[in-house]
Amino acid sequence: AAPAALPGPPDTDAARADGGPAVPGGHASAGQGVAGAAEDGAGARGFTDEDGRPKRFAYPPQLLVVDGGQPQVAAAKRALDELGVDDVAVCGLAKRLEEVWLPGDDDPVVLPRSSEGLYLLQRVRDEAHRFAITYQRAKRAKRMKSGPLDDVPGLGDARKRILIKHFGSVKRLRQATIEQICEVPGFGRKTAESVAVALARTAPAAPAVNTATGEIIEDDRDGGNGGND
Repeated sequence: AAPAALPGPPDTDAARADGGPAVPGGHASAGQGVAGAAEDGAGARGFTDEDGRPKRFAYPPQLLVVDGGQPQVAAAKRALDELGVDDVAVCGLAKRLEEVWLPGDDDPVVLPRSSEGLYLLQRVRDEAHRFAITYQRAKRAKRMKSGPLDDVPGLGDARKRILIKHFGSVKRLRQATIEQICEVPGFGRKTAESVAVALARTAPAAPAVNTATGEIIEDDRDGGNGGND
């Protein structure tokens, strides 16, 4: 198949925080191709909010770069069509970095490794990876910092980790007595009592049970500040 023409984005020296390069007069957005992307259009998620409503852009993206091949590109294009977005070009950057996939094409466009256009697409793809990793790390850190121990006076992150490591999980810490908490090095009775009060105040409700089958409908899981039982 004859090589198709790719959109010609301007040169870029920096990358935007949302995964697109900060280019004057034109913007690109990058979506990571993940397992199941071919079914759910993961590459176009950046165009909707958490409730599925289309986002409003002061500077709308002109190019969506999907980290994947033909299936991911097709899924992203379908998702954009469903949103009524018809003014954003879509392409995919496959594992073989010189292969660029376009919607509806059975064969990829092969660009020279020295191509400035290929370099720009790689920059957008790499920024999407960096942003996704940074976001997931921040999300995990927030989850660790948000929990029933947050309101205990004088109990910082380091001392929370000591408690969780000693007992193994928030659930087991919740089951401990004040005397057992006092046995942890560096924890006096006053702090132990504050920990016990905080955990008692935030104790999860008993799980709902299907009386006919005995099936637990809602798991009893503690959130934040520690691991699972």
